[in-house]
Amino acid sequence: MIRYMQEVQGRNQTEVVEFILLGLSDNPDLQGVLFALFLSIYLATMVGNLVMIALIKAERCLHTPMYFFLSSLSFVDASYSSSVSPKMLVNLITERKSISFNGCAAQFFFFGSFLGTECFLLAMMAYDRYAAIWNPLLYPVLMSGRICFLLVATSFVAGFGNAAIHTGMTFRLSFCASNKINHFYCDTPPLLKLSCSDTRINGIVIMVSSSFNVISCVAIVLISYLCILVAILKMPSVEGRRKAFSTCASHLLAVTIFFGTILFMYLRPTSSYSMEQDKVVSVFYTVVIPMLNPLIYSLKNKDVKEALRKILQRPLL
Repeated sequence: MIRYMQEVQGRNQTEVVEFILLGLSDNPDLQGVLFALFLSIYLATMVGNLVMIALIKAERCLHTPMYFFLSSLSFVDASYSSSVSPKMLVNLITERKSISFNGCAAQFFFFGSFLGTECFLLAMMAYDRYAAIWNPLLYPVLMSGRICFLLVATSFVAGFGNAAIHTGMTFRLSFCASNKINHFYCDTPPLLKLSCSDTRINGIVIMVSSSFNVISCVAIVLISYLCILVAILKMPSVEGRRKAFSTCASHLLAVTIFFGTILFMYLRPTSSYSMEQDKVVSVFYTVVIPMLNPLIYSLKNKDVKEALRKILQRPLL
């Protein structure tokens, strides 16, 4: 609904108090199929990430910096998926696909916060792998418990701080043309399209901050892996090189999928945005990636598989 305010300077101004999320499809025959699919993915996401967190906490052999970062990543994945998926699932089975103005702002903030945190966290994890392989003897000093905690805390502060800026700038705008968001969650491009305010400053700030954050994180990842590659090639042992490659493979795969999608979504000229195309890509990084990460790290990690096997073999009493 749109509430009309008093006349100002000879024209009516309006204040949007709720938005309508148009979703992925208006085909009623498709709604049930999408609901079953996305519910299955969301449940798999929550189970996979929560099991990963519990496993790392329960097994002492996993109390290392790498798995501390991995448990933090699982928490972030579960959180940013939960900021979008439950509302999307509700809207798939209800006629009125609405979200309040404040609810939209909250979803926008928390999704952006956890997405930004994951960006920085993946960069910190790349640095951790560099420290472990480049100088194993100094690794316990370089990645002490205090330093690991500070790196994770920095990722959260940077992610939440960046999202707070974007949320404040976006929701100070006037929305008076329409309240229908052509998306399944409150994202930046469709919201800016609805605003009757001048959004040029928003576009500049989004482009500059997103470019800086993503490019700086990608640079840390690339430099870390370049140093890792040099260190691995210097190893005299074939088995040592194989083991080093194996420990980095999962993280490199997760980084490639995540940053590849983010770069495609947010670092393009505004003129090239296609809402229908972006909605499909958004499903991938809001719904699919949080489910894939625990699978990637568990299926390719002998320590995780061994810890899970030991827990499953323990007697219940």
